[in-house]
Amino acid sequence: MTEPTAPQPAADDYDSPWKDVLEHAFPEFMAFYFPEAHAQIDWALGHEFKNTELRQVVRDAELGRRLADALVQVTLTSGEQRWIYIHIEVQGQRDADFAQRMFTYNYRLFDRYACPIASLAVLADDDDGWKPDHYGFEVLGCKHHIQFPVVKLSELADQTEALDTPRNPFALVTAAHLRTRQTRHDPEARYQAKRTLVRLLYQHGWERQRILDLFAVLDWMMRLPDRLEQKLWQDIAAIEGESKMRYVTSVERLAIQRGIQQGEQRGAQKGEAAVIQRLLTKRFGPLNAETLTRLQTAPCEQLESWAENLLDAATLDEVFKDN
Repeated sequence: MTEPTAPQPAADDYDSPWKDVLEHAFPEFMAFYFPEAHAQIDWALGHEFKNTELRQVVRDAELGRRLADALVQVTLTSGEQRWIYIHIEVQGQRDADFAQRMFTYNYRLFDRYACPIASLAVLADDDDGWKPDHYGFEVLGCKHHIQFPVVKLSELADQTEALDTPRNPFALVTAAHLRTRQTRHDPEARYQAKRTLVRLLYQHGWERQRILDLFAVLDWMMRLPDRLEQKLWQDIAAIEGESKMRYVTSVERLAIQRGIQQGEQRGAQKGEAAVIQRLLTKRFGPLNAETLTRLQTAPCEQLESWAENLLDAATLDEVFKDN
């Protein structure tokens, strides 16, 4: 009997994993998905994310949910400074308003900052027949039009060799996306594919933060039933033992998972708060009354955020930092 795959989380959850790895490996993102544009940028002069500017335009535009986007300032090899608007669309269905949103963000950014904007899109949806790359209109001889480069992840499936030996981190991200689609109704095959990709994380000498960012994307995409998820964590512990890199897994992570599962049976908030309290006490010593109150009154979403911080925190303050 085929074991059902765990349901996918809401699309909003995709935002953070994609954006974290995008921000930490932006040159590689451009090199993998938009090589022609990458070749025109002088990477030696650096690049700068314009998150404040993007938030201002997004707030004013009121165009609904954004799944993952970024605004980046770069310098071209000609010496000109340019801004690039990146949009990653991950919903699994055709969106009739997508091209218009790209058009609207482009002209709103130009209108506010008087700066030409290069709009680029990555589509990770499941509709192979949908690939919007332009929008515009003509009225009484006046033409207003945008044509933007688009990468469709499903069209990269034939690049097997490049994806199976991912020197570029976004080759691994793309491989994870494609393997997720291919194993939608086969949890065992997904487990095998996910284990292979996790092992690849440790074979390229990448820095710790990059491995964590990439793992977050893989873990989000390739959800497994609980039985296979626990088996995978055992595999990861073995992989990290072989590579002598204790990056992703830890006793704390497994304890938090067990606490969450127990908490679901006797009250999620109380169960998770109790586990985090024990781990904090073990690592940092007795907790003061204020900290205990914070744990006991925090909603589950906040506790989960602190639990993630706990994996890497060197001090108690780092556990409770704002993400």
